[in-house]
Amino acid sequence: ARSLREALLRTGRYRVLLTREDDRFIMLQERVAIARKAKADLFVSFHADSNPRPEARGLSIYTVSENASDDEAAALAERENKADIIPGIDLNTTDADVASILIDLTQRETMNKSALMADAVVQSMHGKITKLQKTHRFAGFRVLKAPDIPSVLIELGFLSNEVDERLLLTPAYR
Repeated sequence: ARSLREALLRTGRYRVLLTREDDRFIMLQERVAIARKAKADLFVSFHADSNPRPEARGLSIYTVSENASDDEAAALAERENKADIIPGIDLNTTDADVASILIDLTQRETMNKSALMADAVVQSMHGKITKLQKTHRFAGFRVLKAPDIPSVLIELGFLSNEVDERLLLTPAYR
């Protein structure tokens, strides 16, 4: 993440914020809150995977699935203050059906942008990078569920695989 930040900053085209500079744990919802507070255009979460099968190896990228998003939309409408679901729109003063439609439309647009980002990342990867067969995957990771920030979670490889682990330790591969 730090190397990517430096490369992006060198272009002069991006503002980059990391949720942390060290290896301390930050709650998942707090990570999303940091991105929302910064008015992020994109949220990227980097991870190293693990698998009980040591032969499992390769990179994958996740975006939230539509089903997870629909469930999240319902849960957000029920439990949270609607005023901060979509920045700049106070859904507390809006009809419940209209609020649900606005949340759904926002989430669908965010999911579409997330999928475009994931596909662009996969397409741009060097051919020597081992990828899982179905590289773009879908799951309900909490960090992917912000209704208003396109988000991807990149599993860089498997620490449970000796080859992936060795490669992940090299700056050139990363």
